[in-house]
Order: sequence, then structure tokens, then C-alpha cells
Amino acid sequence: MTERVTTFGAELRRMRMEAGLSLAQLGELLHYSKGHLSKIENGTKSPSPELARQSDAALGAKGRLVSLVAGRPSDTAPPEAVSDEDEVWLMSLSADGANWFNPVNRREALALTTSSLLGFGLSSQGMSATARRPAAVEVFRTMFEQARNLGQTASPGVVLPAAIAQTHVLRGLALKAPPGIRDEFLVLGARFAEYAGWMAQEAGNSQAALWWTAKAVDMAAAGNDHDLAVYSLVRRALVTLYRDDAAQTIELARQAQVRKDVPRRIRGLAAQREAQGHALAGDYDACMRLLDEARELLAGDSDRPDPSVLGSMNLTDPVSMATGWCLYELGRPKEAAEILDAQVALIRPQALRSQARYGARQALAHASAGHVEHACDLTGRLLTISDVVASATITTDLRRLARVLSRWHANPSVRELYPALTAALRSPEV
Repeated sequence: MTERVTTFGAELRRMRMEAGLSLAQLGELLHYSKGHLSKIENGTKSPSPELARQSDAALGAKGRLVSLVAGRPSDTAPPEAVSDEDEVWLMSLSADGANWFNPVNRREALALTTSSLLGFGLSSQGMSATARRPAAVEVFRTMFEQARNLGQTASPGVVLPAAIAQTHVLRGLALKAPPGIRDEFLVLGARFAEYAGWMAQEAGNSQAALWWTAKAVDMAAAGNDHDLAVYSLVRRALVTLYRDDAAQTIELARQAQVRKDVPRRIRGLAAQREAQGHALAGDYDACMRLLDEARELLAGDSDRPDPSVLGSMNLTDPVSMATGWCLYELGRPKEAAEILDAQVALIRPQALRSQARYGARQALAHASAGHVEHACDLTGRLLTISDVVASATITTDLRRLARVLSRWHANPSVRELYPALTAALRSPEV
């Protein structure tokens, strides 16, 4: 790490001098103090990812400076799947609300004493009768749409138990359903499982997110829908994206684009995710090319009425939103802020999770661009929302925002905001 810091500092100095910029001039461009940049160049202080990306963009380094900042390692392989006949799902519902879910094999479950494990069964006759009714599928589709809407306005702890329960019920119904309905139960159950994976990631548990994604793939394949296996690569790439692992994000997203027989929407979402990976790596040209591909693949898809569609349904123009997201990672916060301002304003008022997610990125872009008062104003508005949806991924950007704003610690707006911001970051995760 020390070698990387020294190498980054030396390379930054070389590129700065080659560009004919003094430390003060570079600091003015990047909104960092001359003293801070001097410590970076001398190797006595580690560069932040934000500084590396902004320096890279300002000096036209084409990812060279970004590559010199060590990223975090990633473990994207999902846990080994347990076969259905050996699998037991345990959920604890405690009086204080500290609930938990854990998949175990049947041998481990049987090892529990009868005093510590109280189970209940569902009527086989009642399940069989329901499984034969096609109308039941439509009811569960409505429930899935409601679950997604609830996920926009509530914490993962509110949404996860219901998503897990519906996954279990749908799998049970599929086992008793006639062939014509069985696949529909399984595929819809897979969508509940995939959504449970997303909520698990929002709760800050990446391993649980990968486990549920793998479970969703298994259920969808059993229902003769193999597209979800491809989409799972896009989901896994989101886990690595939030770990700042550009290489794994790009690789997983590329794997999702190999097959041309999958829906254009999935390939478009994969291209968009790969673009985000290239943005992390500081590769502007590759990022913009992939965003163009994503726009072409997703063209006309925003009006799709199916409530179980994969990916977000709350963005008017997802590729433009992703462009703003990527421009920030590429060290171009001013350009990012302009795009994010326009796109965040189009998010429907009920979609609190989406407002908080992209609002945090919007505030981060403004702060990095030196628009400190406006960034503080945006942050103050979204803190209440972020507290409601309790998102680990949103908290990631709020932590970055706190670090950026700390550079203006004497600014009155920052001093007024900081107690509420730091309190939000200390809040226990769901």
C-alpha cells in the first residue's frame, strides 16, 4: 500500500507538471487545498478514490491514476446451494423486532431441540386446491407489485419477511400445481426470491443477497425460465460495484451479454452495469460506448406494463441517470450534477428509495464540484427519506458525501448539517 501511495503521488506530480499546473492551480480545479495535494504528491497521505478520479479526469490520465489506487477485493461467488430436499428455512420472530432468517440443512435443523424449534405445517389439501386455481397466480402477481411498491417506502426489515414467506408459499404451490400452472408459480416465486436478494443487499448483507439470487435462479430454471440466470450476473455485478471492484463488475456484466437470445432489457441492463464498471476504472470512452449500447437496447422499454419486469421501474430515463452516476465516478462532478438534477426531478414522489439513492449521488456530485451550500441543502432534504428506507447502499454514498464535505468543515452550511449527517451514519443498520 505504501508503494502504491508513493507511486500515485509521483505520477500525479509528473502529470501535473507536464500539464503546466502549479499545486495551487490543480487544487482550485479539484477543490482540494494546496497543502493536501502536496502531502499526496510526497506520499505522506493516501489519496481517496474521489481525488484519484477527479485528478485523472482533470489531467487526462485515461484511468492511469485511478488504477494506482487500490480497490477492495471482491467475493462474488454465491454460497453453495443446498438441495431442496435437504433445505430448511428458519426465521426467528422476536418480541423486540430483532428478526432474522437463516437457511440451514435438514440435519442441522433436526439437531435443534423441540423446545427451541416450534414448527407448523400447511394443509396439504388446502394447498392443492389453491394450486389448481389459475386466479391464484394473478393474486400473487398483484402481491409482488405491492411488495415492490412497499420496498420504495419502507426499510428492508419490513419487506424481507413477506418476500421470503411468499417465495416459500409459491414454491409449495408449484409442487402441487398441474403442469400448466406449475411454471407460473415457480417463475413468480423466483421474482420474489430475486427481490428478497435486493432487499438483503439494501440491508447490508451481500452474502444473503447472493444466496437469494442463486435461489431465484434455481426456481426460475425449474419453471423453464432461464433468463433470470443471466440477470443474476447483473445482480452480482451490483454487489461488486458497491465494493469498488471495477474488474469483477465489468467481467460479470460482460458474461451477461454473451447470449443474444435473452431479452433486450436484460442485455441493456448488463451493458449499463458494465459502463458503471468502466467508470470505476476511469475508462471514459468504454463507459460512454456501453451507455450508448444500453440506450439502444432499452429504447422503448420504459412503457412496458409488466409489474414484474426486472430492474427498476421508477426511472423515466435509466440510461441518463446511469450517465450522471458514471460521470461522477469518472471525476466529472459538475457534468454529473447537471444530469442528475434533471433526472432526480423526474422520480415519482412515492418512490422514496429511488429518490434517496439518486439524491445522495446528486448531492455528492454537487459537493465534489464545489457547490457546497447546494449540496448541504440537498442532503438535508434526503436524510429523512434515507432514514425511512434504511439502505446500506445509500449509506455508502452518504459516507462518501461526509468525507467530501469535511473538506469545508468551516463552512456554516456544513457545520449546520454535520450533526444530522453523522447521526444518520451512526444509525444501526436494518
